[in-house]
Amino acid sequence: MIGTGVFTSLGFQLLDIQSGFVILVLWFVGGVTALCGALCYAELGASLPRSGGEYNFLSETYHPAVGFVSGWISATIGFAAPTALAAITFGTYLSSVMPRLSAKWLAAALIVAMAAAHATTRRASGGTQRAFTYLKLMLIAGFCVLGWILTEAPQDVVFLPGAGDGTLIASGAFAVALIYVNYAYAGWNAATYVLDELDRPRETLSRVLLTGTAVVMVLYLMLNYTFLYAAPIEALAGKLEVGYVAAQFVFGETGAAIMGVALALLLISTVSAMTLAGPRVLLVIGQDFHALRFLARTNAHGVPVVAILLQSALAVILVLTATFESILVFAGFTLGVSTLCTVAGLFVLRWRRPELERPYRVPLYPLPPVAFLGLMGWTLAYLLMQRPKEGLAGVAILASGAAFYALSRRLSAGTGRINQRRRK
Repeated sequence: MIGTGVFTSLGFQLLDIQSGFVILVLWFVGGVTALCGALCYAELGASLPRSGGEYNFLSETYHPAVGFVSGWISATIGFAAPTALAAITFGTYLSSVMPRLSAKWLAAALIVAMAAAHATTRRASGGTQRAFTYLKLMLIAGFCVLGWILTEAPQDVVFLPGAGDGTLIASGAFAVALIYVNYAYAGWNAATYVLDELDRPRETLSRVLLTGTAVVMVLYLMLNYTFLYAAPIEALAGKLEVGYVAAQFVFGETGAAIMGVALALLLISTVSAMTLAGPRVLLVIGQDFHALRFLARTNAHGVPVVAILLQSALAVILVLTATFESILVFAGFTLGVSTLCTVAGLFVLRWRRPELERPYRVPLYPLPPVAFLGLMGWTLAYLLMQRPKEGLAGVAILASGAAFYALSRRLSAGTGRINQRRRK
């Protein structure tokens, strides 16, 4: 979860929101939204324990066509876009310290390296992810503590509510800023993509989702407080590499250079996580649709090599052809629609299949799913109004997924008829 969003989005948020209190409320609301979503996904995953995330849940609760469209999102941008954004941020931080290096080519090289690491064995893949995750947590905790201790002149930012904050929280600017925040929390549902590879998924999934999301929420609040505590709003506003900017005010130029490299290394974990989880969705799609069976090919260790290579290739193309902000808003909207439909599916599943075994049930039901749907729906509606270009591009991806589903079904049916004639 921790990666691109929290180390880039504050600069965009400060262009319209310059209240310390509202910024922290923004990240708190995003965390509550993610926690409500995690509660719902925990019940869905315990009831329908199969890898694939939204693809599996939507296929079972609505129709295979709806699941396929969600899988299409994952296949095209759902994981490729976050991978590209994390890699771009990695390149931007590193090139800030070493200007002679190209941010785009550094990003592309990282994606290729992670694809190579994860296309070997499950042991190597899991070990890579654990190592970078522990490094990430230590760096964030260390950065925050040192920021509080070493900042000689904290910024004059008020973190208590003031006049006009309520109006700002109810504004369109706050709603659009939530897209950046929700994107930063993206990944709270990642464990559902690898359910088949979890130990006792029905019992452990809820703990994995809720603990991970709660820890990240605390870290995000700490990080944004530290950024605003150490660096002036004018220096952060509009900047992509906000962590590096804040480090300059805490550690000076030399220390900031060291911290910039450290933060770049931290983002390797994010690219690694996306390269690990995303191809498992493509694997399941390949297993279910004959026309796409090439996606289900694995190596001798059961690793979906073809899916890893395809997702990584798409991420490299995004890195080399698109801008950071357009990718983020476009991906944030499209992924938001997918999770919105999935959480709504919890009501559908309880209604259509009341007899289904549910080892885990959402506490305080229906409050968590209603809260998630309300917050996410409000955010997506405002984004369509204020950023229609990216929103309509997301709608186009959904439509293309539906068209490809119809085509793949026709191709699969045609292949089945040919094989039947051959057997005759």
